[in-house]
Amino acid sequence: MIRYIDIHEFNEQPDNDVLFAELERLEPEAAYRQKTMPGIQPVELPHGGIVMYCTPWCPDCKEARRWFQECNLPFTEVDITKNAWASEQVRIWGRGKTITPTFDIDGTIVVNFDMQKLSQILKI
Repeated sequence: MIRYIDIHEFNEQPDNDVLFAELERLEPEAAYRQKTMPGIQPVELPHGGIVMYCTPWCPDCKEARRWFQECNLPFTEVDITKNAWASEQVRIWGRGKTITPTFDIDGTIVVNFDMQKLSQILKI
């Protein structure tokens, strides 16, 4: 059974968000499975304050750590190489890409180390 067809030029492909929205409309459970990792139990991730999702080797993560310390801003660090659920959450926030660092600041998500945006959100 065909339930959706999208015909377009190769260089005019729709954004993934359009396709995911259509999938969610057609099969909400399938869309949810697409956003989670089968076989991995969800774990509660830290929330409140500044939470930085990062990797130990990422240069931007190292720079962000240094910046938070210089600004005397306490933060919680989540290493996505050791937490599959956190890694999947970062991928969802990154619209399919695992981008580090990603920040959750009291529910406001910032993907990548954007000092200006972080300063604005943190009012510093």
